[in-house]
Amino acid sequence: MDLLINGARTRVSVDPSRPLLFVLRNELDYTGAKYGCGEGQCGACTVLIDGVAHKSCITTVGSVAGKEITTIEGLADGDKLHPVQEAFIECDAMQCGYCTPGMILASVALLRKNSAASEAQIKEALEGNVCRCGTYNRILTAVQKARQTMLSEAKENRRA
Repeated sequence: MDLLINGARTRVSVDPSRPLLFVLRNELDYTGAKYGCGEGQCGACTVLIDGVAHKSCITTVGSVAGKEITTIEGLADGDKLHPVQEAFIECDAMQCGYCTPGMILASVALLRKNSAASEAQIKEALEGNVCRCGTYNRILTAVQKARQTMLSEAKENRRA
């Protein structure tokens, strides 16, 4: 089956009912998505599928054939980090880092859908992602900072 991951077509020969997470990690060496609970409850395995955040541990690889899959490894534009990645670094929004890829991708999905997301909407969008270190306040601050950066960049692009 053909997969489109981070803009590149990849052919894999796996059981279509196999969880996407295990194909990404074990077959294709995309290790940013992490195994946490295996039940879609913690968000450590979050990836974007056609721009929407999905838990890859409960998503079958067969269900995403032909869809655009974005992992944390494909979020940056070359050496330029995505504004959410930059904000996580600037706001020290990670401690152990295990949840970080999932938090970032869930945040990116939200801000692409709603560039002016309120604090309540950010919290709701990240509700399915668990940070065991408890850096939620710094994560919220980072997403708000990224939101402002993305809104400013969009405004500048409209002027150009």
